[in-house]
This record gives sequence, C-alpha cells and structure tokens, in this order.
Amino acid sequence: MKIEEDIILIAGPTASGKTGIAIEIAQANNAVIFNADSMQVYRDLRIITARPDPEEEAAASHHLFGYKDAADIFSVAQWLEDVEPLMLCVLAENRKIVFVGGTGLYFNALLNGLSPMPEVNPEVRKRWRNNQTHTEVLHQELKNKDPVAAGKLLSSDRQRIIRALEIFESTGKSIISWQEEKGVSIIPENIGLKHLLLMPERPLLHERINHRFDLMVEGGGIEEVQKLLRRNLDLSLPAMKAIGVPQISEYLEGEVSLEEAIEKAKAATRQYAKRQSTWFRNTFDDQWYILENKFR
Repeated sequence: MKIEEDIILIAGPTASGKTGIAIEIAQANNAVIFNADSMQVYRDLRIITARPDPEEEAAASHHLFGYKDAADIFSVAQWLEDVEPLMLCVLAENRKIVFVGGTGLYFNALLNGLSPMPEVNPEVRKRWRNNQTHTEVLHQELKNKDPVAAGKLLSSDRQRIIRALEIFESTGKSIISWQEEKGVSIIPENIGLKHLLLMPERPLLHERINHRFDLMVEGGGIEEVQKLLRRNLDLSLPAMKAIGVPQISEYLEGEVSLEEAIEKAKAATRQYAKRQSTWFRNTFDDQWYILENKFR
C-alpha cells in the first residue's frame, strides 16, 4: 500500500492485526515504525504484550519498542519526549513514519499535545509515592479533597490517584482543571497525516484474541512472567498489570489451574479490546479511515 503522507497512524484494539499491516506499509513506503503502545515499551514483556518478534523487527526499522525496564513508571509525557527528537530526525532523512499501537492516549497526545502540568514539589511527590496506605483509602482521601478527579478514576488505579493527590497538594487545583488546558502537537504543521483505524468485527476479534493467547503460552509466556516475578517488583507498577501477568501469576502461585488462568487472561483481553474499541469510536474523528476486513 503506497501512501503519500509523511506520517501514517495505525490504531486499533489489541489483536486487530496492527503489526502485520504496519510492516507491510513500512516496507512499501520506506518508512520507520514507531511504537504507540504503552505496554510494548517494556523489554521484559515481549511475548505477553505481543511485541513484534525478532523476525518482524528485522522486516522494517522499529523504534521505541522494548526499551524501558519493568521497574519504570512510564508516562505518555515521557513517551512524547522520546518520540519528538527521533521523529524529527527520521523526517529530516525524507523517510516516512508509521505510528502503530493500541494506546489511544498516546495518539491523542501525539496529535493534540499534552496539557501543561505544574511542577510538583519533590518532597510532596516523595511523600505520596512512598505512602503505603491501601489504594482504596487513598481514593477516598482524593474524593474528600478533589471529588471531580476521584469520580473519573477507578478506586484501584493507584498511580493516577497518587498523581492527582500530589497535584492538588502542590497547586490547590484539581488535576482535571490542569488537563483541560490545551496542549500543542509535536508534529510539524507541514507534515501530512494518514489515519488508519483497524476495527474487525467482534466475533473475529475474539477469535484472534483467544488464538493469540494460546500462542503466547506455547511460545514461552509463562516463563516470561515467571522471570518477571523473580524480580519481586511492586505489583502496582504498570508492567505488572499487563494483561496476562496477573492471571499467569495466579497460576504460578498455585491459586488457579493453568486452564483457568488462560481463560481469565483471554476474558480480560476481550474486555480490554471492547474498551479500546469504544474509546476509538467515541474519540477519533472522521479523519480516521476505518479498515474492517483486512487482517492478519
């Protein structure tokens, strides 16, 4: 598929075939592939996050895949900081870029920029991030101080709850107010964009999800999670919440059978795909060309 635009965006729910199409487009357009998936940044989780395998990576130039450690808390703001210099360098070489991934917030930040966020006092940040209080208690505290922010966050989302608390303490202002201020896109104004959204029909997507997870297990997914668990990392870290990690962890700890763990992981993936699809349909505008039938 030859594409005129300099930057091609390929979004879609998990297991929708993004990797195959990204490689096909990259090869046809002398393009470089940039990761836009928040879990595929972690080097520890190639199999469980369906990161491109070595053969796929060799088929086209890939950037920002598997370059962060599972112990890191990685944000969309950090991703943008990493993207910008690489993007400008590739464009200066007159090469095209394919952004591919399933993290809608990454695409939104790329296209619209991020709201300017305040500096947080290091002591305030340290105090909140070292706080050992149960997450639901912290959510209640946020609800008392900033009910608007608390209402938009799950009571189990520790990382975002703590971020909202430290912003409120530092500024006396809700994180929601800061987020509503408009940002600026890092994409140069003269750069053409092609928007592709992969949205297979639900039965096909579910079939692909189930088959892919079986292949993950056969390909070493259990051993990958086992290796990760040996590091004794904080379970609240994003990498430890990647779909497949909690479910396989339950199996490795003897809490469920392998079959139960696999079914729980497949169900969680299907639920995640549904949330992704809903977000894409409700957030992306009519610039996005929807592909429903071409999948690998």
